[in-house]
Amino acid sequence: FSTASAESLIEVYERARISDPQIREADALRLANREALPQSRSALLPQIDFNYTYQEQDQDGSSSFLQVNQETLETTPVPRDFNEDSDTETWRLELRQSVFRWDRWVQYRRSEKVAAQAEIDYSAAQQDLMLRVSARYFNVLAAKDTLDSAEAALESTARQLEQAEKRFEVGLIAITDVQEAQAAYDNTVAAVIAAKRDLATAAEFLREITGESYAELQQPGDDLPLAIPLPADEDAWVDRSLEQNLTLLSSRVNLDIASDDIKIQRTGYYPTIDLVASTGNFDQTTDGDSTTVFPNAGSITSPTDSDADIDTDSIQLQLNVPLFQGGRVRSNVREAVYRQRAAKERLERVMRETERESRDAYLSLMAEISRVKALRRAVESSQTALEATEAGFEVGTRTTVDVLDARRRLFESETNYARSKYDYIVNIIRLKQAAGILSPRDLMEVDGWLNQSVATR
Repeated sequence: FSTASAESLIEVYERARISDPQIREADALRLANREALPQSRSALLPQIDFNYTYQEQDQDGSSSFLQVNQETLETTPVPRDFNEDSDTETWRLELRQSVFRWDRWVQYRRSEKVAAQAEIDYSAAQQDLMLRVSARYFNVLAAKDTLDSAEAALESTARQLEQAEKRFEVGLIAITDVQEAQAAYDNTVAAVIAAKRDLATAAEFLREITGESYAELQQPGDDLPLAIPLPADEDAWVDRSLEQNLTLLSSRVNLDIASDDIKIQRTGYYPTIDLVASTGNFDQTTDGDSTTVFPNAGSITSPTDSDADIDTDSIQLQLNVPLFQGGRVRSNVREAVYRQRAAKERLERVMRETERESRDAYLSLMAEISRVKALRRAVESSQTALEATEAGFEVGTRTTVDVLDARRRLFESETNYARSKYDYIVNIIRLKQAAGILSPRDLMEVDGWLNQSVATR
């Protein structure tokens, strides 16, 4: 077989690493969560604000006040007209430095864990991508093997039907043999249709990850190495998984984050101290006049011009002691405690899942090694049985049904044998993923076992 134009597993993985929306989403979330660290650090650093205001104000109107006659004690309203234009310019530069805000220090430590969890989750997503690509890659090959087997069975049953019809015409067999051959042929046609549909579906699942379709892929040959995983100890793999599984590590960090959330909410009871230094200027210029009309005394017009230029510098130490917030802080603490409890239960669930997945992957791998060997012998035995059945049919000691059954068993054995090789490889990847040690090097090693090209369309 030629492998020059066939896509290898590592090539498909490299395309998926660039094209898969799920891994790109995980990368974006990783980058977003990493920003928690500089954001929380910024709350510990000085905060500088600058405010500038410019205002123009025009006032034009009238007012009045009461004038009291000292002799008669009578009051007389005195009207007053005024017209003023003022320009006001204000600026303020403020520096604020937190002296004691315990919540910000806890938040900073929490952000370090958030960033670490983001890296762990992204690594887990990369390992998940390797498993998804491998599983779908070999699902395509398995579907193609099933189709090849169904098409070979169709060709065989077609020949058998043709022979049965000819033998019936010369009176060598009964009509029931022809009917049985026809039924077998019709069932095989339906199996071919279903196999084509399954192959198209499997190819579409692979295209979903990589964004491309593949005309040829590589598959393992009969020289596939069946190596026992090292160490060859189920409990050793379980222990490694409980220490290094990335999903489990992420859950442990998540529990630490939930514990920090409780500390952050409890700081709602703590006082805060801030150092505030500011400088500013207030500059106002007013132009205008005021006219007052006195009864029986004429009017008096006086200017109301003014000019103010004030500089302000201040240094403050601000202490804030929360006394009562309507029970909000207590409620926030209770909520954080419940969320920590949920994180603890999630950790326990992930630990059990990790142990189960690790044991299942190890036992499946060990069973698959024996299954590959057994199915390899089953193919040889089925081939021998078919040859003997066909020879018996020629001399009249076996029927058409016997031949069809022998061929069906051979095709099933070949398909199961190919499927078992794929399952063996996928279980290797599953075991390493459960142990948290899966890497592209493992895919490259598997890629070295794929030395046959197969058309998948």
